[in-house]
Amino acid sequence: MSERSDSSNALEHVEIKLSYLENFVLELQSVVLEQGKIIDKLVGENKRMKEKVAEMANLLEGDIPNVRPPHY
Repeated sequence: MSERSDSSNALEHVEIKLSYLENFVLELQSVVLEQGKIIDKLVGENKRMKEKVAEMANLLEGDIPNVRPPHY
């Protein structure tokens, strides 16, 4: 009977660990999905900023000389 009890305890221990791991994976998946949304938003903002800077550079192209600043 002792072997059955040991096996039962070991199985229960494995089931408990599996339950914690399943919960961890679900929480991790939620975090990864949220981070994906944030990354997509930041990529869009970065693209818009690049376009805006390029637009401003094109407008000011003749006004700003393309030379090194004096501190170089």
